[in-house]
Amino acid sequence: MKKFFAISSILIILVLSGIIYFKYFFVVTDDGVKAGELNYIVHKGYLFKTYEGKLIQSGLRSSSKITNGNPTAVQSNEFEFSVVDKNLADSLMLNSGKNMVLHYKEYNGALPWRGFSKYVVDKIITIDRTSTP
Repeated sequence: MKKFFAISSILIILVLSGIIYFKYFFVVTDDGVKAGELNYIVHKGYLFKTYEGKLIQSGLRSSSKITNGNPTAVQSNEFEFSVVDKNLADSLMLNSGKNMVLHYKEYNGALPWRGFSKYVVDKIITIDRTSTP
C-alpha cells in the first residue's frame, strides 16, 4: 500500500509540474514580430513592478457589412505586451510615439513577476526615426 501511494504521489507531482511548465514557461511563439506605433510603456504593479506597453497597429479592414456607405474602414489593433528587461523598457520609453518593429515571445499564461500580458517583448528590431512623438 505504501508503494502505491509513493508511486501515485510521484506521478501526480510529475503531471502537475508538466502542466505548470506548459502553462507558464513553454514558449508558444518563439519568433513573433509586430509593427506599429508605440502608444505607451509604463512601470506598474502592486507587489511586482513590471513594464507594460501598447503598440497600435493600423490597417484597412474589409467588411461584409457596409458601415456608413463605406465597405472598407480603417481599423486599429492594439498589441499589449510586457517587457522584462529594464534597459529595453528604458529604450522603448525614450522612443514612445514612434513607429517600430518589436520581437516578442508568446507564453500560454502570464506570471506576476513577468508582467500582466502573455506577450513578452525581448528586443527592438527597427525604429522609424522620422516619425514624431
